[in-house]
Amino acid sequence: MSSASPVSEVIVRPLVESDLDEAARIIRLAFATFLGLPPEDPRRPSDSDYARSRWTADPASVLAAENAGRLIGSNFATNWGSFGFFGPLTVDPDYWNRGIAQQLLAPTMEIFRHWGSRHLGLYTFAHSPKHMALYQKFGFWPRDLVAITAREVQLAENPSPSRSESEGTAYFSQCKPADRASLLAACREVTGALFEGLDLQREIRAVTDQNLGDTILLWSGSRLAAFAVCHTGSGSEAGSGVCYIKFAAVRPGPRAADHFARLLDAVDEFARAKGAQKVTAGVNLVRREAFQQLFARGFRTSMQGVAMETGGAGAGYNRAGMYILDDWR
Repeated sequence: MSSASPVSEVIVRPLVESDLDEAARIIRLAFATFLGLPPEDPRRPSDSDYARSRWTADPASVLAAENAGRLIGSNFATNWGSFGFFGPLTVDPDYWNRGIAQQLLAPTMEIFRHWGSRHLGLYTFAHSPKHMALYQKFGFWPRDLVAITAREVQLAENPSPSRSESEGTAYFSQCKPADRASLLAACREVTGALFEGLDLQREIRAVTDQNLGDTILLWSGSRLAAFAVCHTGSGSEAGSGVCYIKFAAVRPGPRAADHFARLLDAVDEFARAKGAQKVTAGVNLVRREAFQQLFARGFRTSMQGVAMETGGAGAGYNRAGMYILDDWR
């Protein structure tokens, strides 16, 4: 690794499309190097891609660090309405310990200010004091452990009990284009009941527009009870053979646990239809009820990190009793 001296003439600029292949390479290399793994992490499909899908969803939210005409790092900001997070923030290992990450973070915080995000978060390695110290400089403090879980896709089972005729599932991609605005509003109503202003339309639109998977809609009568944004296939954040629950949320209420169980059933059905062999999902461990349901279904933790957030204790949507699946990698 190079010495820890500062790098002169680092330019921080928007990431452009021609940078994407190199950005994806640096993301893989940086994580593999830090974790002591080969460049192609055997735990992750080689055709999964964090960079292109996030850049395509909002090119203005992605920053690049350049030195002497060479891309040396990048950072991806994500806008979920009132909540924002960033990552992956990665730097070429040849440039570690030379202040590049800080130079990417300062303009990232400006992006959040422009969006008006009222709560911010990130995922990082729980065993890395260096990462935590860096993010603390920008107002992020460690909160809860986050489990990245996985299990094999289950065979079709008998339907869960107590399903009424008015309950069922649909896929966002198969709904009429004229209905999509109202469906996005219904999803926003679910997330808004969990955290005011939380809005996943960016993820829902990206999955549909880029053919990254689909969004599963679970209805209870005329109301949307829950939804899950799922990636699957080559070029998505899941990769081949994997169904990745990018985000899932259940409307709070006395039937939330039952609706969460039905949503997980629907994810299995979707995964089987797509030929996936594995389902993966992240869950903040303060949401114990959600984690316990995952565990009871055979999900096991494959990787563990920590959520760092702005604001005091209880800020944001990471609270007990919330049936939400996500991770901010």
